Amino acid sequence: MSGRDLPLHARIRRELEARIRDGRWAPGTRIPTEAELSEQYGVSRITVQRALRDLADAGMVVRYRRRGTFVAQTAGEHNLLRATGLLLSGPEMHGDHRVISAQVLLARQAALELPDVAGDEAVVQVERHKLSADGARVVAAELAVLPFRVAPDLVDQPLITTTTHVYLRNRGVALGRSRLYVEPYALDDEHAELFGLPVGTPVFRWLRITWSADGDVVELLRVILPADSSRFYVETSLNGPPS
Repeated sequence: MSGRDLPLHARIRRELEARIRDGRWAPGTRIPTEAELSEQYGVSRITVQRALRDLADAGMVVRYRRRGTFVAQTAGEHNLLRATGLLLSGPEMHGDHRVISAQVLLARQAALELPDVAGDEAVVQVERHKLSADGARVVAAELAVLPFRVAPDLVDQPLITTTTHVYLRNRGVALGRSRLYVEPYALDDEHAELFGLPVGTPVFRWLRITWSADGDVVELLRVILPADSSRFYVETSLNGPPS
């Protein structure tokens, strides 16, 4: 899918993010108002608001009432709580995808083994590459496996922008909990070529397991991520009463 085929809000978000990534908008820069962006792109303010909300969810901008929207001082950093799915108003990691494959097959044939899923049960396997803001390079390699019973039409979705947690919730699947493992990993031949790095380069490998509210595994996601792609953090509020 080309950029012209993306939803309007995604196209606007991509263009605004590119200005932040390439330094045209430095940290602290006040970006144009919703009204100015609506006029510039010839779209409704609702469309612009969605694009700005996605950027805010990704930590790229900070929005202030009556003051406007500013490029975040930590642009390029990502909250790990988004990766676990605890924050679900936008993509787990900001950016579009290049879809490598999307297929239905038996669980025993999948590249990842879904816990507590029989080998003869149908599953959906999606392999994608996460792209940089300008679409010029791959910043992560993703492989997701889901039971077909919870994702029967996933392969028909616009996988360039779709995230699995949002998809599952939109289908009415009640998500119960998610666990994210982060471990060091030495690049193999395939991924070394993909990222343009030497074989054996240390990178991150994430493995996310998601359960439904009923306790069933509904997704297994593996992400291979070069250490220089982004900075990751966990931030939580300390405003509550001490326990």
